Amino acid sequence: MNSTQWKQLAVGAALLCLAAAGCTDTTVQPKSTVSAATEFSDPRSYEEFLAKIYAGLALSGQMGGYGDPDIQGIDEGYGQYLRLYWEMEELPTDEAVIAWGDRGLLEMNTQLWSSVSSMVVAMYYRIYFQVSLANEFLRQTTEAVLDSRGVTGTLRTQIHQYRAEARFLRALSYWHGIDLFGSIPLVTENDPVGTTPPKQVARDSIYRYIVSELRAVQGQLPQPGPSTYGRATGPAASMLLAEVYLNAGIYTGTPQWSQAMSAVQDVINSGAYSLDPNWQRMFDADNNTSPEIIFPIIQDGVTTQAYGGTTFLVYASCGGTMDPAASGVAFCWAGLRLKPEAYDNYAAGDSRASYFWTDGQTVEVTDILNFSNGIAAPKFRNLTSTGALLSNTGFVDTDFPLFRLSDAYLMYAELVLRGGGGTRAQALAYVNAIRERAYGDASGDITDSQLTLDLVLAERGRELLWEAHRRTDLVRYGLFTGGGYIWSWKGGTQVGTATQSFRDLYPLPASELVANPNLKQNPGY
Repeated sequence: MNSTQWKQLAVGAALLCLAAAGCTDTTVQPKSTVSAATEFSDPRSYEEFLAKIYAGLALSGQMGGYGDPDIQGIDEGYGQYLRLYWEMEELPTDEAVIAWGDRGLLEMNTQLWSSVSSMVVAMYYRIYFQVSLANEFLRQTTEAVLDSRGVTGTLRTQIHQYRAEARFLRALSYWHGIDLFGSIPLVTENDPVGTTPPKQVARDSIYRYIVSELRAVQGQLPQPGPSTYGRATGPAASMLLAEVYLNAGIYTGTPQWSQAMSAVQDVINSGAYSLDPNWQRMFDADNNTSPEIIFPIIQDGVTTQAYGGTTFLVYASCGGTMDPAASGVAFCWAGLRLKPEAYDNYAAGDSRASYFWTDGQTVEVTDILNFSNGIAAPKFRNLTSTGALLSNTGFVDTDFPLFRLSDAYLMYAELVLRGGGGTRAQALAYVNAIRERAYGDASGDITDSQLTLDLVLAERGRELLWEAHRRTDLVRYGLFTGGGYIWSWKGGTQVGTATQSFRDLYPLPASELVANPNLKQNPGY
């Protein structure tokens, strides 16, 4: 949705991503465009620099669309942060398949990636691009540096809040880092730039660092409201904490169910959010008006143009006999469809399946590269909830809801069942509230005896389909690899086959292992 909160910026944010930032590869690395002296001569530069960190989740380079990428070695549209993260969370699971044979994509559909797979490599560097931006912002806003520039008064107070937001964004990327890759380098603003390659840090240590950072900044972040939409708020930090705690057993070997419950309750009890009575609106171009979205990645058809993010999700989900205008675009890319297991996860009467496109499509995916194989699912649209087009058909205006309230409700239910506290009655009420929105009445309600972990996982699949949660959920349930749950194309065959457990983690890029002798590859690769 159009937003003036964080605009596309031409500033390079004095980015320094050398050895100390973990980006040691000479082929795929962020680049610096301006000096600190130039960058901070204007007081507005602090806001612009922070905006660049936010924009790093949505944009792919300095020009918008195409032409001056943040990272090298991959097509700029393919190398956008949200697009990469979405592909790594959705394509290897039971939810999505893509009909393109471009380098790196086929192995994502089947869990057969390697340490040189394009998407794996680019995601690693995208994470460290974000980290390096946040680190440099924090270096440029210490008390000593601000004193040297004579920064005082309201601006200085505002910069303190900006620092908290930068730390939140860094914690978000580090969470993605340990969730996807395991043990990785931990680099902060206190590390020297351009000296020696960073050391690898154990996954559980970075987990503790993320938790400590989020706890430290919670009270310093802005309050939720229309003026802070798209920015990190206190409840957004609680939501990220809940996500991290929810998966602590994977990261550290020790579950933290009660801590996750406490964080989830902080979000729910904040009173800042409510279930959107219009479920589809959360995936439309006016989703900034939804009362449910806690933290979005903002997309704007004019000021945040990129061939990733929701532009990718809208265009790639359109194809076959579909009318592009129904999705608010000029034409279709014919890429994304459902795997049959995801389609079969919905029962009759569930309105969350009402947007599925079946005309000319088969349920089974016998040929990955044939768009007509697999039900199309144009969940995201470049139209408002009233069917209007906001800016243009080339780049979309639809924000991506990274965190929303129904996810918190489903986490609450899962945590009750895992012994994290709360009550079954409240868990049942939250799940049924979600289902009543989906069915339009109480006909889809479940009973207490039906409230199980398997039910919650299935409900997460229905409610949060294609919202970049599925791989993490399946890993937490012990179902992503192995033979406990087989789906189409898992392991490279149409009927699916068991995969080895080491694929619960992605490999570190081979190029980074060459560039940084301190790194040790994840087992199995």
